[in-house]
Formats: sequence, C-alpha cells, structure tokens
Amino acid sequence: MLAALGFCTIGGFLLLTMFKRVSVLVALVLTPVVTAVIGGYGDDLGPMALDGLSKVAPTGIMIAFAVLYFSLMIDAGLFEPLIRGILRVAKNDPVRITVGTAVLTVCVGLDGDGASTFLITISALLPVYQRLGMSRLVLAGVVGLGAGVMNMIPWGGPTARAAAALKIDTSDIITPLLPALAAGIAWVLLAAYLIGRRERRRLEALEPAPPAEVAVGDGPGTPRVAARPGLALTVFNLLLTVALLVCLVLEAMPLPVLFVFAFVLALLVNHPRWEDQQELLEKHGKSVVLVITMIFAAGVFTGVLGGTGMIGKMAEALVDIIPDGLGGHLPVLVAVTSMPLSLVLTPDAYYFGVLPVLAGTADAFGTDHAEIARAAVLGQMTTGFPLSPLTAATFILLSMSGVQLGEHQRFLFRWAFGTTLVMTAAALATGAVPL
Repeated sequence: MLAALGFCTIGGFLLLTMFKRVSVLVALVLTPVVTAVIGGYGDDLGPMALDGLSKVAPTGIMIAFAVLYFSLMIDAGLFEPLIRGILRVAKNDPVRITVGTAVLTVCVGLDGDGASTFLITISALLPVYQRLGMSRLVLAGVVGLGAGVMNMIPWGGPTARAAAALKIDTSDIITPLLPALAAGIAWVLLAAYLIGRRERRRLEALEPAPPAEVAVGDGPGTPRVAARPGLALTVFNLLLTVALLVCLVLEAMPLPVLFVFAFVLALLVNHPRWEDQQELLEKHGKSVVLVITMIFAAGVFTGVLGGTGMIGKMAEALVDIIPDGLGGHLPVLVAVTSMPLSLVLTPDAYYFGVLPVLAGTADAFGTDHAEIARAAVLGQMTTGFPLSPLTAATFILLSMSGVQLGEHQRFLFRWAFGTTLVMTAAALATGAVPL
C-alpha cells in the first residue's frame, strides 16, 4: 500500500510538472500531502513536513546568500573578462561555447558539490548565452551533464554513501571505475558538441538580426548595464571570491556561514551606502525567493515521503521485483537502472536502503559488494541528480538558468542516460563491473 502510494506520489508529481498543469512549487507540496492523507497520515503531516523543512534549512540559507553573492559579483562585472575571453576563443560559435561549458563544468565539478558547481558555472556563463541568443535550456543541460559525471568522484555524495553503506573503502569503488569515468567525460564533451551543432543550426535558421548588447549584471532576470568598478574594487572582489572558493573546498566553516560572511563583506565594500544596499537586495530578492521556496517545498516533499515510510517501501518493492533468473547479471541490471531510479529515490534511500539489500542478494551469486557499489554510482544520483526533483541542487540549476523542470527533464534525460550507458559499457570492458 505505502509503496503504491509512493510511486503514485512520484508519478503524479512528474506528470503535473512535465505537462505544466501546476507550478513545481505547488506540485512539490500538493502531491505528497494528498497521498499521505489517503494513506491515513493526515494527523502526522505537520511533524513530517517540519522535519523535512529542518533538514533543508541549511541548504536554503546557503543558496539564498550564494545567489545574492554571485548576483552582486555579476553586477560588479567580475566575470566580464572571463566572458570576453570565452567569446574571443569561441568566436561566437555555439559549438565552441557548449564544449567550453562542458569543460568548465567538469573543472569546477572537481569540488564534488553540485550546488556550488551550478552556482559558479551558471553565474559565469549565463550572460554569454544571452549575448549569443542561445537557449538557456542548452546551458542547463550541458552543465547538468558535466556535473553529473563528476559527482562520481570519491568525495562526492554517491560514492561516499555507497562506501559507508557497504562498509568498503572509496578507493575500492572509484579506482577500477577511472576508465569508465574518463569515458563518461569524453561522452559529455561529445554530447556538448552535438548539442552545440543543433543549437547553431537553430540560430542560423532564425531571421538575421544585429546582436544585442547584453551586459553582465542580471543573474536569472532582465539584463542591466552596470557601472564598471575601479581596479582596486575588482581586485578585492576577485580575491574575496577566490578565498571563498578555497574555503568551500577546504570546508573551513559550514557552507551557509561562509556565504553569509562573504556576501555581507562584499555588500559593505561594493555598496557602502544604505540606499545602494537596499537597491541591490530589492533587485535580486525575486531570484532569491524563487530559489529558496523551491528548496523548502522540496523539503516538505521528501519529509512527507520519508516520514510516512513510502520511500522505504518503494525501495523494498524495487528489490522484490528482480527476477531470480537475473541474479547472475545483477551488477549490469543495477547499473542500467541506477540513473532512472534517481527520479524516484533519494540518495539516502537508495544507498542506505536499496543498495545493502542488492549487495546481500548478490552474495548468493558470488558477486563482490564493491562491484555492486560501482554499478550503482554509474548513475544513481550521479548522472541522474541534475534532473531529479528529490535534490535541492536541481532547483538551484533550474532557478539560476531560468528553465522549467519538465522541459529540462525532457531535454536532459536521454543525454544523461546515455552517459550511464557509455560508462557501463566501459566498466564492463575493463572488468570493473562483471557481466
């Protein structure tokens, strides 16, 4: 019963958002509340929703101040030299832009944090796409592909969870998968090239028009020309941003605290007058509200699903439907299904709920636990997390780039699933995952 309600909740949410029947915010709250009431959990809705909200509160705080910080830096023109450099190298070619987007995302994604990867890459590249008239959907898709494959690294969430759940070392998981990871990166670059070619053809088919001068300084909103800051202020902003990124990687402080401190310092130095500070907060307040409301709505969604036990029952149901005849090929089955399951199971539910059961089942067929873990990280909340409604980072990507969840999922799914298939083939070829 609970498993069925859980699948109905996920399915109803995806249908409502993909066909644009209601906003994502409404769907995130409405669908779990309705199914929870049907399941007889109406009296417990308050505590379950509050528990979900409390878990995402630090993320919401971090995102609010991160959006304000990077919006301030874009207004200040910090990324203008990078944008001009990218345009100079790319020569206004959408193919070069998309491939460069993939390369930049892979480099930034080395920190293993999807949220910061999206914040940095979208903030830097959105003005470039606007200047050339390129689709924001392409930007979100290519960034999602690059961030997804890089989420496999040992300090990323999926690999760390798999290692903890099965009590094995992360090196036992990721070292044999290095050729597969390389194949995944190569596929992302190829996909970016193909997407770029398609985008170039789309732009060429449009009526020729003089390129609009889009100034840096708008975040996800309307372009705006900002006054060029002095050299001293630009140097300060650059040093502050580099220091912030270093502290993020080193985890010198909790991430929300880092962004709060950095934003307040940047605001004080760049806009010392009270009136200017208020103007900036009012200008970017809409973007902040759009982002954090999605984050907190997602907290209600996962809080109700987890509190009612729907997620756990869904995990058990998925394990139960594996036919006995496929037991010998369990690693391949796990690899192929890992990415789509990102749409219905949270990373904790999969890695701490499903994966141990799968590993126990594999014991009967002589399959090592590390092989099951490798199969899982080829897609579950790696290539799959940038389009999953169950992760806060997805809504950061969508809000920063200004695209809808349903459109993004339809665009990205086949490319992300292709990444998993390519890496699975490479893992099979190198013996990291047995056939």
